[in-house]
Amino acid sequence: MYLGESFIGEGAEAAHLNVVVGTRDGAVGTAWATGLATPSAGHAPFVVVAQPGLPVQPFTLFVNKAAIASPQHGRLTWGAAQAGVAGGVIDALAGGILADPAESVCIAAVWVDPMAQDEAAVYANNREATYRALAAAMVGLPDPADVLASRDQVWNPFFRPAPGPPGATAR
Repeated sequence: MYLGESFIGEGAEAAHLNVVVGTRDGAVGTAWATGLATPSAGHAPFVVVAQPGLPVQPFTLFVNKAAIASPQHGRLTWGAAQAGVAGGVIDALAGGILADPAESVCIAAVWVDPMAQDEAAVYANNREATYRALAAAMVGLPDPADVLASRDQVWNPFFRPAPGPPGATAR
């Protein structure tokens, strides 16, 4: 099982992706089939396609992290973001990052901000985020040393803690 993450872009059009890659006959394959068969309110996992009738390889399940909030949000999720994920998977396949795509499956958990408007940016950011998440996953990144080195600089695009000495907050 390979795990990857990537955050690309800024503002509402930023892409945040998590990927899981594994064999069809293993735990990831079971999760893939279960995810496809068990949609929930606002979340309908679906097969990523390069174009109608042409699924990407490895078969990739698109799972939206944000419940569809409006018709525009749905179009961006199922349109631009899905196409971006397809492009990123194809880029990774073309680059030799994904080995044995016929025996593997991928799950892509994708964030599309309900406030997003620019479909070209949503597409480009999701394509790059997918490629980077897959590239990181297949080589086992991040390195634990890099994670430890970030201990005193933990932040994300939605929150940045006030500076202070290590251990200043409860653990």
